[in-house]
Amino acid sequence: MTNSLPTDFVSRLQTLYPTKSAEILDTFESRKPSTFRTNTLKISTPALIKKLELHGFEVEPSPLPDAFILKNRSQRELTETTEYKNGELYIQGLSSMIPPLVLNPKSGQIVLDACSAPGSKTTQMAALMQNSGQIIANDMSQVRLYKLVANLKTLGVTNTQTIHFRAQELWKRFPNTFDSVLVDVPCSLEGRFLATNPKSFAQWSVKKVKVLSEHQKHILRSAVSSAKSGATIVYSTCTLSPEENEEVVEWMLSKDTSLTLQSVGVPGVPTESGILEWNGKIYRPEISKCVRILPTSIFEGFFLAKFAKA
Repeated sequence: MTNSLPTDFVSRLQTLYPTKSAEILDTFESRKPSTFRTNTLKISTPALIKKLELHGFEVEPSPLPDAFILKNRSQRELTETTEYKNGELYIQGLSSMIPPLVLNPKSGQIVLDACSAPGSKTTQMAALMQNSGQIIANDMSQVRLYKLVANLKTLGVTNTQTIHFRAQELWKRFPNTFDSVLVDVPCSLEGRFLATNPKSFAQWSVKKVKVLSEHQKHILRSAVSSAKSGATIVYSTCTLSPEENEEVVEWMLSKDTSLTLQSVGVPGVPTESGILEWNGKIYRPEISKCVRILPTSIFEGFFLAKFAKA
């Protein structure tokens, strides 16, 4: 079935990972299992799992804290539970849970989620912050913001304000403002391709990858300018293309000498270092501190870079 994936995508993946491409392509053959995390603003993990087990759900712990893999029932059945409707759990891909864990916002901080809707990572950060401090959750899509607002209400998030701006212009409204910044940008979604679902890759092209890369650079630069001195900034995508990943980080470092890359540690998650060369472009050695999460049976493809601002 992987022969249904775009030819250019397969060719690029084979160039990126000549010895692993077949294994990676195999992961696009089937859907990932449903995964969820405890909303610790409303319930403890032991209490939630006990309630789900009483409903007959079997779950398996994941490598991530308070996150689980659904084993014996459908995601639809999980959404029909009182626990889901009350916001005691949130259905979310495991890879999507990693950027907030890497950013690790602290209680009392002022935090920016630059591209936030529908709020998976926003609500996760609110839980990490125990509903203290303040999160400014921005998104350019008004429709998606409605979903974000609904999720904030359901999950009991009270420390978050939603705004509707082009992310590229946030620096004008919030110069040197935030202690922690999450920049999970719109991307080409390569890490989420599904060979049996042509809609998952119907919009993909090399041209689109390059267009997105330019948007991502300016979103990241705006977010960095919104961060105060001493802040941490995490940049993430759910794609594998170097143009949207290492190239964006390289460009950002060339534009702002106040930034340094920090090593990214994700305990229990198999990762690859950032690549240092692509299509004749050589990236600076510290780009290896970035992290690639290659697609597996439970993880979608992802990329993360962590910056410190002097």
